[in-house]
Amino acid sequence: MADIEVRAVEHLAGTGISYAYAVKAGPWLFLTGHEAFDFEAGPVPEVEGPAGFPSFGAPRLKREAEYVIRRMRRVLKEFGSDLGHSVRVDQYYPMPDAVRAYQLARHQEFGDYIPPSTSVVIERCLGARSHISMSMIAVVPGKDHAIQRLYPKEVPVPVGSHFVPAITCNDFVFVAGQMASDENAVDASLRMPPGRNWGGPSALRKQTEFVIKQRLEPALKAAGVTWAHALKAQIYVPSAADIPDCLDVWFRHLGDVPCAVSIMPTKGFGFVEGIVEINLIALRDGAKRKKEILKVDVPPMAAYGPCIRAGDLVFPSGLMAIGADGAVVGAGRSSALDGLNHAAQAQGLAVLDSAAAVCKAAGTTSANIVRAQYFMADARDFPAVALAWTSRHGKQPHPFVCVQVPAPMAAPGAVLTADFWIYAP
Repeated sequence: MADIEVRAVEHLAGTGISYAYAVKAGPWLFLTGHEAFDFEAGPVPEVEGPAGFPSFGAPRLKREAEYVIRRMRRVLKEFGSDLGHSVRVDQYYPMPDAVRAYQLARHQEFGDYIPPSTSVVIERCLGARSHISMSMIAVVPGKDHAIQRLYPKEVPVPVGSHFVPAITCNDFVFVAGQMASDENAVDASLRMPPGRNWGGPSALRKQTEFVIKQRLEPALKAAGVTWAHALKAQIYVPSAADIPDCLDVWFRHLGDVPCAVSIMPTKGFGFVEGIVEINLIALRDGAKRKKEILKVDVPPMAAYGPCIRAGDLVFPSGLMAIGADGAVVGAGRSSALDGLNHAAQAQGLAVLDSAAAVCKAAGTTSANIVRAQYFMADARDFPAVALAWTSRHGKQPHPFVCVQVPAPMAAPGAVLTADFWIYAP
């Protein structure tokens, strides 16, 4: 693993899962899937509270958020970095109350700089008592990795969030998760008139177009770039049934722009009437890195978009376990072999094989996967995915985040969508 340094535990919470909680790849730092339990021992007394009076002291949700952020600060310090050099954070919560508590802690711990952020409500985290799963990307301080904050007037920040809507760092532009809203509410022009069941495009289509044209595009413009520089988008919608409509709008506007895309169902958003959120990564104008579309040998229906390389970072689209025949891998055997957790194992192996094909096309190996996000129909199936990782990678620590999203997934019988970041110097 050239130029890669890993912080890991061999037995996550006493299990057989080897977990990489931080990966340094060149100047980039990936802290993935942090929840408020000790990586080796499991439950933490300062988070759980006194056994006889667990609600004594600060609210539990705030204790969780503070624990996660403070641990991240300690890990960053080990690599010579700090929270002020983070470039992106992703947060997943099982309920809105956890978001409020986390934002209080985040504002307290980060101070006046909170990087571009995406927050959505999912079904559950990996831990049954966890109320936040947090991931972060940061950089080691250096003259070539200065962070410039962008505040386009057309891109408002929701009240209470405090994050910077977009930044530039080195060759990249990071845009926070955007919704069809202002600081307080979904844009009034997007609401269906009272008494109407239809009239023009659906709310999902209108909100998707609004985010593309009136939030993401101005953010790119503020960074001095156009859509041609887009590298990777993550899209969240209420259900798998909404994916075709959302992507139909996305590709109507961006069909000529090669851009990796991952799209997942989620349980809720920051605005009650909001039904789509999109974050984005792009290249700066005049970047030393060049945008390259990789030709990857994976089944054509295994992803909704291409795989994009930008210098030493590779951005695959979200990968699904769809075989060359267009069916979910193992569908004919999984129900008959449920005692083996066949579906999750077979599909985990399939997405890892696709990731390996991406790495091969980029001239590297799967040892250079630095971030693996698993969006699963049931988080309790994750050990089978971890077993698939071990069968392919042996004792190499797994840099994962796992959250449960609303079932069903996009393809009948699918149990996960996997989103990888790859380092290919």
